[in-house]
Amino acid sequence: MMKDQLIYELRSPEIIEAGKKYPVIFLLHGMGSNEQDMMPLVSGIERELFVFSIRGPIQQPPGYAFFTIEGYGKPQRDGFEGAINVIENFIEYAEEKYPIDADEIYLMGFSQGAILSMTLGLRLGKRIKGIIALSGYIPDFVKEEYDIRPLDKVSAFISHGEYDQVLPFEWGLDAEAFYKQHGANSTFSAYPVGHTVSKENYNDFTVWFNKLSK
Repeated sequence: MMKDQLIYELRSPEIIEAGKKYPVIFLLHGMGSNEQDMMPLVSGIERELFVFSIRGPIQQPPGYAFFTIEGYGKPQRDGFEGAINVIENFIEYAEEKYPIDADEIYLMGFSQGAILSMTLGLRLGKRIKGIIALSGYIPDFVKEEYDIRPLDKVSAFISHGEYDQVLPFEWGLDAEAFYKQHGANSTFSAYPVGHTVSKENYNDFTVWFNKLSK
């Protein structure tokens, strides 16, 4: 399925009742991955909800990417902002087409997907209820130049591997501190792993999500 050149995997609630609205979570993968890789990460989420797992539009063997990098911790800005705009438009498209509860919109991403999720959270503010950002960071130009919305209605689970060889552990700490500084109900979790999602990390964000979404 495609919208604005985005390919995505959709999981819907088993039973959709007329007139009822449902929570939604948008999944964003890392560089070289695809929309299938993120789906197992929501297997422990108990609520009946819509899940949109979005494929990055750029070919990046063995998979795809949402944007390219022009320096360490520095996304190529035009491509990055293009990805942000397309995902924001996709969220609006999903809200129009499906019975989605506008008060229960969640974002979840790993690596590039975490970078995008946290940036979208800063841009959309209270339109987003919760964010799960796994092993990402917030680009400097986002912190310094973006119009950042109040985050006092936003909850964020931000985690990072202590031995991350791709994106330094400190970048995850800085991202969570930035969220907290802007009023978010944020939490940071560290794990003794590299650039990956451990079983413990999965268990922790699943518990966090199920508490937040009840």
